[in-house]
Amino acid sequence: MARATQTAGTSGTGRPAPRHHGNRHGRSEQARLAVLNAADDLLAEKGFAGVTMEGIAARAGVAKQTIYRWWSTKTDILMDAFLQDVAEDLPVRDRGALALDLRSYLGDLAGFLGASDSGAVFKALVAQAQHDPAFARDFRSRYLDDQRRRDRLPLERAMERGELPPGLDLTAETDQLIGPLYYRVLVTDEPVGQEFTDRLVDAFLHRHGLTAPAND
Repeated sequence: MARATQTAGTSGTGRPAPRHHGNRHGRSEQARLAVLNAADDLLAEKGFAGVTMEGIAARAGVAKQTIYRWWSTKTDILMDAFLQDVAEDLPVRDRGALALDLRSYLGDLAGFLGASDSGAVFKALVAQAQHDPAFARDFRSRYLDDQRRRDRLPLERAMERGELPPGLDLTAETDQLIGPLYYRVLVTDEPVGQEFTDRLVDAFLHRHGLTAPAND
C-alpha cells in the first residue's frame, strides 16, 4: 500500500501531526488511508493479537470514535487494507504468451503473499476465518472469489490465444498450479521464491506439452 512520506503521527516539523477528521460528504481519504496503513504496519510489527483499535487510532492520528464510525472491528480494517493492497500491488499482466504470463504472475503472487506486510495480513485473516464463520463468509465473498478469478486469468487468456485447448477445466488446472504456493505460505512456511514458482510453471507447461520461450 502506498505510504505517506512523513512518519505516521508526526508532521514534517517533528511536531505531532494534526488529527484527521472526516467531513459531512463522507470519509476523509487522508484519514482512511492513515488508518489502513496503521493497521498494516501494526500487524507486521506486533502480530494479530497485538493490533487494537486504540493502537490503530494512535498510529493513524485519528480519534477512536472516528474509526468506529467506519469499521466495527480491527478485522474489518485489516480486510479493507488487504483488499486495497491486492488492487494496488497484484496486477495480472498480459505479456502475450502463457509461459511469460505464468512466470510473471506466480512470481508476483509469491512475493506478495510470502514476503510482504500484505502477506502477513493475509495469514492473519485466514487464521481468523477458521474460528469466525461470519467473517469466513465475508472473506470468501470479498477476496477469495475474486482471487480465484485473478488466478485463472492467465489460463483464460491462453485459451483465447489457442495455447490451451477449449474445454479445459481451468478451475482444476488453476488449483493444481497455484495450490502448492498457498500450501507453502500457509502450512509449511517453506520458501516461495522464483526458483520454486518457475518449477511450478515448468511442470504445468510440461503437463500440457508446451515449452517456455528461450528468453523469458
